[in-house]
Amino acid sequence: MKVLFANSYFYPLDSKQWNKKQPYPPLGTLTAAAFARENDHTVSFVDTNLIDDPSSIEPRLQQSKPDVLVIYDDGFNYLTKMCLTVMREAAFQMIAIAKKHDIPVAISSSDSTDQGQLYLENGADYIFLGEAEETLIELLDALDKESSVESIKGLIYKKEEQTINTTRRSVLKDLDSLPMAAWDLVDFDAYREIWMEGNGYFSLNLATTRGCPFKCNWCAKPIYGNRYNSRSPENVVNEIEFLIGKAKPTHFWMCDDIFGLKPGWVQEFNKLVTQKKLRFKYTIQSRVDLLLKEDTIEALARSGVDEVWVGAESGSQKILDAMDKGTTVEQIKEATNLLKHKGVKVAYFLQFGYPKETQEDIQKTIDMVLEMMPDNIGVSVSYPLPGTPFYERVKSELENKANWKDSDDLDLMFENTYSNEYYRKLQRYIHKMLRRKQGLENAKNMLSHPMHMLSNLRSVVLYPYYELSTQLDRRDLKRMEKEVL
Repeated sequence: MKVLFANSYFYPLDSKQWNKKQPYPPLGTLTAAAFARENDHTVSFVDTNLIDDPSSIEPRLQQSKPDVLVIYDDGFNYLTKMCLTVMREAAFQMIAIAKKHDIPVAISSSDSTDQGQLYLENGADYIFLGEAEETLIELLDALDKESSVESIKGLIYKKEEQTINTTRRSVLKDLDSLPMAAWDLVDFDAYREIWMEGNGYFSLNLATTRGCPFKCNWCAKPIYGNRYNSRSPENVVNEIEFLIGKAKPTHFWMCDDIFGLKPGWVQEFNKLVTQKKLRFKYTIQSRVDLLLKEDTIEALARSGVDEVWVGAESGSQKILDAMDKGTTVEQIKEATNLLKHKGVKVAYFLQFGYPKETQEDIQKTIDMVLEMMPDNIGVSVSYPLPGTPFYERVKSELENKANWKDSDDLDLMFENTYSNEYYRKLQRYIHKMLRRKQGLENAKNMLSHPMHMLSNLRSVVLYPYYELSTQLDRRDLKRMEKEVL
């Protein structure tokens, strides 16, 4: 079969992300393309990541004349898990273009997994359920032979106006059996140019695992599920060595939900990186309780970790327990101190607006941030994703809006104590409070360590702005709080 692969995330359609100038190639898409090619199908690829108009795929469809269009989202990219409506509309537009040319469409994404019927109604022929590489190959083989697809697990499709769901298949356990992503299909120069312009370095993405075994009740796992399978350290290090030689990144984003959960994995990874004398920096996501085990932080630091994002979520233990997070505020603080001691940057994911959160809980989160001084924070409001216990709890309140338009939407879509305006203001306020204190601390450091002046100068210069701006934001927040009382 001649297969054209695309994905339905368009960075330029999400201004918040596009302005960061940190686009990553669609790793999940490239892995599926490599697997299809390994199984003797002819593969072409249109990278929609850097496109601002879904109709731009039409010339590629006309040029490649595929037997099938496979819209295969990058399930490793958290942005695709958000099921943003602007990307849904982009997918529908691509489907319509393909159907205009009588090309069958198969789609794999978090949103299509949750909203399969909606995608079928908008012209898709086949929806993949969950992890889809093996389902994809069986579907392509069946289409090639013009045989029935009824026995293929992991599909939703229509037959005589009836929707057929063949149920999910078992997940892949031996991840080393998959081929390396089809990196030869990527225009590295285009990505490098954007990264260098916005950040001064070039980063690529890698996934070392699939899934997450923990059960935070707001976290959706529509593709890889509530399990955890890992590539071997050897397999990962070989890919890093290949990419450094081919594309010359200086940084990697390890896009696992949790990096290095398997006992001894990080230690072996560090050993192999050292043996091969590879030099690179990398960023990971982890849990504070896991970071405190054995010599994990030491091994991470030695192997080149530059920044660790942790799901701190809240400075209130009450809220962490309500989320079924399984971590404590004290663990957040202990892991932060240990990482900083090793010279590793720490970043917090924070979440406001969880049901029954009070002003006291909000203040505890602000206090924790200002006490621990993470290098960065990512702030959102609680967002109900289909398939989660949290979604089931609040879905009756969602009414006409159940998804954000883009990642800067931040609408709180269920009934809560404060308004959407309040939470948007709070999100910006806590960012400014952190930058304000960083500026103050850097000013003190400049006086005692003049050699650090240049690296700290910008935050010091901006201190007066953040001082005034936080005062104005605090005034507005207090006014909105009083309106609720």
